[in-house]
Amino acid sequence: MALIGYARVSTEEQHLDLQIDALEQAGCERIFTDQGLSAIAKRPGFEQALEHLKPGDAFVIWKMDRAFRSLRHALDTLEFFEQRNIQFKAITESIDTTTPMGKCMYQIRNAFAELERNLISERTSAGMKAAKKRGAKLGRPKALSDAQITQAKSILKAQPDTTLTSLAQKYGVSPKTLRRALDI
Repeated sequence: MALIGYARVSTEEQHLDLQIDALEQAGCERIFTDQGLSAIAKRPGFEQALEHLKPGDAFVIWKMDRAFRSLRHALDTLEFFEQRNIQFKAITESIDTTTPMGKCMYQIRNAFAELERNLISERTSAGMKAAKKRGAKLGRPKALSDAQITQAKSILKAQPDTTLTSLAQKYGVSPKTLRRALDI
């Protein structure tokens, strides 16, 4: 029986070290990772880990919310494991699906994880609506001020041989950003 580990962080700024250390300490011989991936359908490291598992192996994760996108995804994965005689272990939750109680805890934990994601999404959406109502501007700030856009248009008009690339460098933005700001 091989222990195959999987670790994931949602952003590029986060680190996998804590999870990898825990998986190594648990005895995982292979560890697959995904970095900067959140609730998207394709997770290459997760898919590679599943492909690597053989009957009798165990899929090991640090924490339940690192592996599954939804309750449906967790249940489908559990069914995949059962069909192939693969065990599942979550280190921090002490969940082991080789026992009836472990299987029940797996399902309950994933149901609560989905509820938590839905509540966070609901609060975020409500907070954004309230901020917009108060006049807050959401999203990334504009790369160029209105004065810079006006100045760039004047330069292009007065000096037609000026390239967008050189003008973009002057303002410290990409040519694509400048083109979008100038609406050309």
